[in-house]
Amino acid sequence: MHRTAPTPASLTGIGLRPPHAEALLTQRPQLGFLEVHSENFFGDDAAQRQGLMALRAHWDISLHGVGLSLGAAAGIDTWHLERLARLVDEVQPVRVSDHAAFSRARPDGHDIVHAADLLPLAFTPQAIDILVANITQVQDRLQRRIAIEHLSAYIAFEDDRIPEVDFLIEVCRRSGCGLLLDINNLLVNGVNRHRRRHAGSPPGPMAQHAALQQAHAEALDFIWSLPPGLVAEIHLAGFRWPSDPQAVVVDDHSQRVSPTGWDVYEGALDHLGPCPTLIEWDTDLPPLAVLLDEARLAANRLGGLMGVADADDDWDASAL
Repeated sequence: MHRTAPTPASLTGIGLRPPHAEALLTQRPQLGFLEVHSENFFGDDAAQRQGLMALRAHWDISLHGVGLSLGAAAGIDTWHLERLARLVDEVQPVRVSDHAAFSRARPDGHDIVHAADLLPLAFTPQAIDILVANITQVQDRLQRRIAIEHLSAYIAFEDDRIPEVDFLIEVCRRSGCGLLLDINNLLVNGVNRHRRRHAGSPPGPMAQHAALQQAHAEALDFIWSLPPGLVAEIHLAGFRWPSDPQAVVVDDHSQRVSPTGWDVYEGALDHLGPCPTLIEWDTDLPPLAVLLDEARLAANRLGGLMGVADADDDWDASAL
């Protein structure tokens, strides 16, 4: 497929959610891509696949998985990988990604147990070896480079020996994969670290502000450690503060991107250059117009970096 030079709008996408599919086809907004969860299309439902391909006729598709279990010592599930390969062949996605996590294990040495979540990895040399081997198997089967996303992690391991960013850089270097940089994950992790360190402090807006300031600094340190060219895609989302000041902040993708999130995003663009950028929203799904407005804000920031005088002029075109 012939591709023209990227524009702010062509680098900006939203996560596809079924309630928005009809409106997308009717309105044809100026987006560069839609991202779908790969596993939602592993079945043999012809109508579902036709719906995806109808959207594929107008937008690039990015396949984002949650089930490869790339960090599993038990290895890659071949059925899962073959279903993903079939989907990749059919859709020809612009990107394929999954998580630097595990969700399957063989604790008794025989039977596979599946978790209902993305579980974090210990940052150790052994975990790097496992992750690199599994990523290599996936990339060899798909005949393409994939990207791995770092987690919002609510636990840490006592045997962590490697800083997370160094761990991810080494995995990408050895496997040849890219990194999916999730700015909301960085902020959620930073906020939770601050809240754990200051447990028992008086709750309220000042405490939230302090947590965000610390998370902002830690996120930029993480990003500035990344070599340019490593990041294949950026995810942006928002989170809701829990009513219980002692509860962890959950990466629920339920809000607009916060001012802190936008500031970190601008820092990422300054360091990394223009990157495909996705707006994620999974909980309390708003009307499509809200996601498109968030995408417009991302396109404006990309436009400033790319020297586009008014990215809204590029964005306002009504159809691709």
